[in-house]
Amino acid sequence: MPTREEAWNLLCEWTQTDSLRKHARAVEHAMRTYARKYGEDEDKWGVVGMLHDFDYERYPDQRHPQLGSEVLRENGYPEDVIRAILSHADYTGVIRESLMEHALFATDELCGFLTACALVRPDKSFDTLEVSSVKKRIKDKAFARTVNRNDLSGGAEELGLSFDEHCAFVIAALREIQEEIGLKKSDASAPA
Repeated sequence: MPTREEAWNLLCEWTQTDSLRKHARAVEHAMRTYARKYGEDEDKWGVVGMLHDFDYERYPDQRHPQLGSEVLRENGYPEDVIRAILSHADYTGVIRESLMEHALFATDELCGFLTACALVRPDKSFDTLEVSSVKKRIKDKAFARTVNRNDLSGGAEELGLSFDEHCAFVIAALREIQEEIGLKKSDASAPA
């Protein structure tokens, strides 16, 4: 299994945009946090999260992640990592079976949606983002319109969680790295 540093280098070689790198980092952290919760391999789950879209800039169509999976195989990534990455895109036909696969699907779209929700807040922070605010944004079809709302709820279901539980868990995870992914610590969260 290649190291996290090797995975990051591969991501940076294939992904030039800062926003997609930040998304990769967000999903990596959410996956690591879920791995810890479930007693799974944090490094492996983190690499899956980091690399799930590494080929998207080159193949922003249905060749992603299939062509990327060939690159991963050439670079020595294990088949369960490759399979998880393939399974996050329904059109690949790879049915999600493992907990790692379900977690990737559940965190991918939600991380992007939560980041969008935080960015439109006055403090641009996860610190004051509540599940109720996220649910209001979900109802607004014009907000982050490319996000499939069914994937947001379906991901939680695949993990056997309510949407509220899943959403609160991922918000808490992303608070830990929010400055790294372009958000701010709110003044409300600063120690008195």
